[in-house]
Amino acid sequence: MTPELMIKACSFYTGHLVKTHFCTWRDIARTNENVALAEKMNRAVTCYNFRLQKSVFHHWHSYMEDQKEKLKNTLLRIQQIIYCHKLSIILTKWRNRARLKSKKKEDELILKHELQLKKWKNRLILKRATAEESNFPEQSSSEGSLVDETLKCDISLLPERAILQIFFYLSLKDVIICGQVNHAWMLMTQLNSLWNAIDFSTVKNVIPDKYILSTLQRWRLNVLRLNFHGCLLRPKTFRSVSHCRNLQELNVSDCPTFTDESMRHISEGCPGVLYLNLSNTTITNRTMRLLPRHFHNLQNLSLAYCRRFTDKGLQYLNLGNGCHKLIYLDLSGCTQISVQGFRYIANSCTGITHLTINDMPTLTDNCVKALVEKCSRITSLVFTGAPHISDCTFKALSTCKLRKIRFEGNKRVTDASFKYIDKNYPNLSHIYMADCKGITDSSLRSLSPLRQLTVLNLANCVRIGDMGLRQFLDGPASIRIRELNLSNCVRLSDASVMKLSERCPNLNYLSLRNCDHLTAQGIGYIVNIFSLVSIDLSGTDISNEAFCKSSLILEHLDVSYCSQLSDMIVKALAIYCINLTSLSIAGCPKITDSAMEMLSAKCHYLHILDISGCVLLTDQILEDLQIGCKQLRILKMQYCTNISKKAAQRMSSKVQQQEYNSNDPPRWFGYDREGDPLTELDNVTPSKGASELTVEKSTYSSEEQVA
Repeated sequence: MTPELMIKACSFYTGHLVKTHFCTWRDIARTNENVALAEKMNRAVTCYNFRLQKSVFHHWHSYMEDQKEKLKNTLLRIQQIIYCHKLSIILTKWRNRARLKSKKKEDELILKHELQLKKWKNRLILKRATAEESNFPEQSSSEGSLVDETLKCDISLLPERAILQIFFYLSLKDVIICGQVNHAWMLMTQLNSLWNAIDFSTVKNVIPDKYILSTLQRWRLNVLRLNFHGCLLRPKTFRSVSHCRNLQELNVSDCPTFTDESMRHISEGCPGVLYLNLSNTTITNRTMRLLPRHFHNLQNLSLAYCRRFTDKGLQYLNLGNGCHKLIYLDLSGCTQISVQGFRYIANSCTGITHLTINDMPTLTDNCVKALVEKCSRITSLVFTGAPHISDCTFKALSTCKLRKIRFEGNKRVTDASFKYIDKNYPNLSHIYMADCKGITDSSLRSLSPLRQLTVLNLANCVRIGDMGLRQFLDGPASIRIRELNLSNCVRLSDASVMKLSERCPNLNYLSLRNCDHLTAQGIGYIVNIFSLVSIDLSGTDISNEAFCKSSLILEHLDVSYCSQLSDMIVKALAIYCINLTSLSIAGCPKITDSAMEMLSAKCHYLHILDISGCVLLTDQILEDLQIGCKQLRILKMQYCTNISKKAAQRMSSKVQQQEYNSNDPPRWFGYDREGDPLTELDNVTPSKGASELTVEKSTYSSEEQVA
């Protein structure tokens, strides 16, 4: 064999061998690929099945969770239904028990009322029988025994502190009368502490100047407070005040004989005066010059209606030590003061905190701006009868920390004044904006954030309605509000009263006078305000027993000109409101003597009573009032056609102030002298025999003055 053939043979063998092995490898590779592909397919099927199972399980799980949630909610709803059912049963039982207890209490009150009324009638019968037997000799012995019994009770044996407390309640005239009883009483009326404060205004035109001079001379070292209001005295009498070296308070208001010369003597002798009232006197710039020179500690000054001093007099306030301690200033009616005068006040009295300017039509925004430039401590502001004051004044007052504001009868003050009131005056507690026609519901919404507000007076603000009051009551201000006056706010309805009963738990004084849209149903919501002490519902559609049953602490009630009221309301008052001190049922023609008899028998604390226009009342009620209401001080009996003048004259000696006439009721009362409603064809004329009687006394308590 040749080498070439060997090479070819080797090449052929090698190629055949390679071909054979490649085919074998290919077959093996194809077999392995099929196996791998089959395995992949199996794994893919397994994964797909797992994912499918997972998806199905997820859907099943979600479904089961939803079912569990639904079951849970269903069980919770069932529990709530069971709880509400149990609560309803409990509340029903509680309500039944409360009604039973209330009914029992009401029956007890009615029974007590009937027993007291029976006792009252027996007392009247006994008194009348005693009056008939007063002419018998036995009466003298009984009177003697009464005298002996009264002698055993001698107040002169009481401690001095108790005696002083008793005599502090008396006026100067009464103290003088008590000093004339006997020697022991005279000694009691001469206690030094009793003469720290002397009020000569209660005895003006009664005692002579000589007595006043001797009194001031005797107690000159004890007198701290003197009141000469309205006294027509000689200049010499006023000069005697200078002997009272310790005098701190002096009131000479409405004294026409008080002059600059009188003020000169007083200023030289009484440098420690803190309170000085010169209202409505004839003082001039001479007195204004004396104030800063002598009264270095003066804190309260009233120059109201003093029109003889000028701006120059106000400039004198900065002389010497000045009146820099002045905190209260009253400039009411001083129309002669210009803008420059207010600048003088601002320069000399920077510490003023209380400012009163009433009845001043010349007061403008520029006057207020000039004043507050340096008087930034003002907290109390009173502007009534200042029609030219506008929203600019509120903007100027933003530098002051106001707590009390009072505007009345102003048409230029609008909602713009209240827009930023919660930011500028967050501490406002008293707001009086009566008869301000520019105030709307928007202002009430601005007042709602005031957390310190306790008194709000919006009487005669006729543009206020339910929407504004609701927005105000939804704020935090409603929680602390104690006094709310919405008289003549004719747009208010029952919804407002319902909101009041829900949001005002501390409300003490409420006036809804002449709110025409209120009904008996709306007024019935007042029963939910248990804190009410005074209510004015005159001119409304009130029912006979709208709120009396829940107003056990009620002291003041005005339901005048509610012609639909009858004896039932007076009976309800006699049963439930025995603490009444002031009652007005004027213009209620259905009230009779029987109702007033019940009132006299139960309401023994009554101080003020107005029965004007109660045409069915007779002389009998005056006898009942004398026996039952011994604390009665003010009695008004206008247009009482069946009450005689003779009986009224007898009653006048038992009260401090009385108004009476027997004329026919005016046409606007809506009924005639018999109590029958008037028609358009009626023409009521006063009776020819009509008589009038008005009796007034000068002594009034602070409570009556407030009323």
